[in-house]
Amino acid sequence: MRTCEEPRPPNGQSPIALAAGQSEYGFAEKVVEGMFIVVNSITIKIHSKAFHASFELWQLQGYSVNPNWQQSDLRLTRITDPQRGEVLTFKELTWQTLRIEADATDNGDQDPVTTPLRLITNQGRIQISLKRRTKDCNVVASKLMFLLDDLLWVLTDSQLKAMMKYAESLSEAMEKSAQQRKSLAPESVQVSEPRFSAQQSWSQSFGVSPSASSIGQYFDKHDMKESSYHLLISRLDLHICDDSHTRESGTLKHGMLGGAIQLTFRRMAFDYYPFHRAGDACKHWVRYSEAMETRGQWAKKLVGEFQSKIEKH
Repeated sequence: MRTCEEPRPPNGQSPIALAAGQSEYGFAEKVVEGMFIVVNSITIKIHSKAFHASFELWQLQGYSVNPNWQQSDLRLTRITDPQRGEVLTFKELTWQTLRIEADATDNGDQDPVTTPLRLITNQGRIQISLKRRTKDCNVVASKLMFLLDDLLWVLTDSQLKAMMKYAESLSEAMEKSAQQRKSLAPESVQVSEPRFSAQQSWSQSFGVSPSASSIGQYFDKHDMKESSYHLLISRLDLHICDDSHTRESGTLKHGMLGGAIQLTFRRMAFDYYPFHRAGDACKHWVRYSEAMETRGQWAKKLVGEFQSKIEKH
C-alpha cells in the first residue's frame, strides 16, 4: 500500500454485485459475506514519502457474527429493514500475533539515523459493523472496534519522537481524506421503497413473518447512527527509556544519567466520530454520560451564536 498525495475517488457500487449482474443487495453479497476466512500469515507493507511500515499478522481469521458478536446461523448475522431499505451486517477478525514496524525513508524529512519503531502484540480482534443501502450496496455508516488485551510497549525517546513525526507526516493526507468523506456524506439517510425480496429475506432469517414495527425496533437496537472508530486496550504497560547517551571506548560520555518512565493504563479507550456535527445529540455514543449532555447543550448554544453572527453578515 502507498499513501496518496490526493485522495482517490470513491469506489462506487459493490464489485460483487456488479460481477453477479445485480444492482442491489442480494444472493451474491450474502454468499461472500458468509465465507469463513483463515490465513496463516499476512504481511502488509505501507510506503509513504516520510516513512515505510509493515504489519505482520499470524493465524488471521475472519467470519460473520450476530449482533451480540457470537458465531451463529449465518441468517442471523444480518438485519434487513425493507422500510428503510437498509441492511446491517456484522464481522469479526481475530489473530494470534501482530507485529508492527516503522522506519524513516532515505528521502524523508526525518533524521538520517533513526531507531525503527516496533510493536508486538498477542491476541486481538476487530469488530466491524456495516450499514448499507439494499438498492446499491453503498455503505451508509460503519463502526470499527479495535480490541486488545494486555499490551507491553517499550519505547525509547528517539522512537517516541519518530512516532510523532510519522503521525505528523500522515496528518495532511488524513485531513484531505476526511474532507472528502465529509463532502460526500449524505445529509440524510435516503429510504427506498419496501421490496418483497428484502421482507422475505428477513422472514427467512428468523423463520417468522414479523411486522414492520418489530423489524424497525430490532434494527434500531443495533443501528449505527453515524460512522465511528474505537480502540479499547484492557491493560497497557508503556515504558519510555532514555537512549540519548553515547558510548566511546567502553566509557559513558553523557552529562547526566539516563532515565525511564513507566506508565500503566487500564481499560484505555479512544472513540472517534468523524461525521458528528457540533450541537447534535450524542446519546447513541458508546460511552454516553450526563456530562456529555451538558457539553452538548453548551456546544449547541455556541453553534447558535455562530449562526446568528453569520446571518447578520
